Amino acid sequence: MSKAVHVRFLDIAADLGPTLAEAIAARGPQRLKRRDDGPLADYLCRAVAGQQLSVVAARTIWGRVEALCAKRPLGAVLAEVEEADLRGCGLSAAKCRAVRTIAEAGRAGALEARALAPLTSEERKARLTALKGVGPWTADMINMFYFADPDIWPDGDVAARKTLERLTSRRRKTVRTAELFAPHRSYLALYMWSVADAPPV
Repeated sequence: MSKAVHVRFLDIAADLGPTLAEAIAARGPQRLKRRDDGPLADYLCRAVAGQQLSVVAARTIWGRVEALCAKRPLGAVLAEVEEADLRGCGLSAAKCRAVRTIAEAGRAGALEARALAPLTSEERKARLTALKGVGPWTADMINMFYFADPDIWPDGDVAARKTLERLTSRRRKTVRTAELFAPHRSYLALYMWSVADAPPV
């Protein structure tokens, strides 16, 4: 996040109310960390495994999955491992099916990052949510963190949405508020998670 974008955020926030402006000013410019050091399918599996869980619980469960895989390629193991073994790691039956579907799609070449990168965020989201078990929130996380898209507002994220409501107005839809910060809405989400102390998995 450049200094100019941060200044723009402060100007917009000031019009929305001092509480939001103060929160943004206190945290300074945000950095959108790209996490594309591994296969997209692996990262997508981890995101699905962490859905609707606390950060601590998600990390614990994923640690067990990684231990199950040992040093073998994650995608290959997840595509072939028995569901009972994944359930033993703490994954629900639905998440077991989802990660196996994703792993199989990865092995089939349907999740090549180089093919998805040139797409718009909405096109990418449509491709990802076509996979059973991958919802809009997960696709938003992939767009933000794997592809480093600067303009995603994850309205399905409770922490981000509720924090923005609290800092602005509960009577105003957060999607409308977030539109004011386009084309850098991902950074707005980073601010909200920082305020809520609830980083995404």
